[in-house]
Amino acid sequence: MEFLEHALVVVHFVGLASLLGGFLVQIPAAEKVVNRAMVDGALTQLVTGLALVGVLEAMADDGAPVDHAKVGVKLLVLVVVLGLVWVNRKKASVSTGVWAAIGGLTLLNVVVAVFWT
Repeated sequence: MEFLEHALVVVHFVGLASLLGGFLVQIPAAEKVVNRAMVDGALTQLVTGLALVGVLEAMADDGAPVDHAKVGVKLLVLVVVLGLVWVNRKKASVSTGVWAAIGGLTLLNVVVAVFWT
């Protein structure tokens, strides 16, 4: 079960890299878009995050319980990111505000993951 947890964390990080990378490569671009990397990364984050919670719940007898408040906050932030990404995925361009919100909320989720103990 521990191997599954670690494998899911790796794929979760790949989703983060895709979402954040799709955002960061556009910093110099005049027109911002929601690219495929952002969509796939957000979906990967959602699926692997939910799977991780399930695995951690199954392993909860081994020690530390799952922090449901942290999971809820991270899920809420990701649902907003996913909503922004999904609604704007087919548009020729998005406003800088929408683009910045996607990147900022993604970084917020990283901060919550790292600093909320």
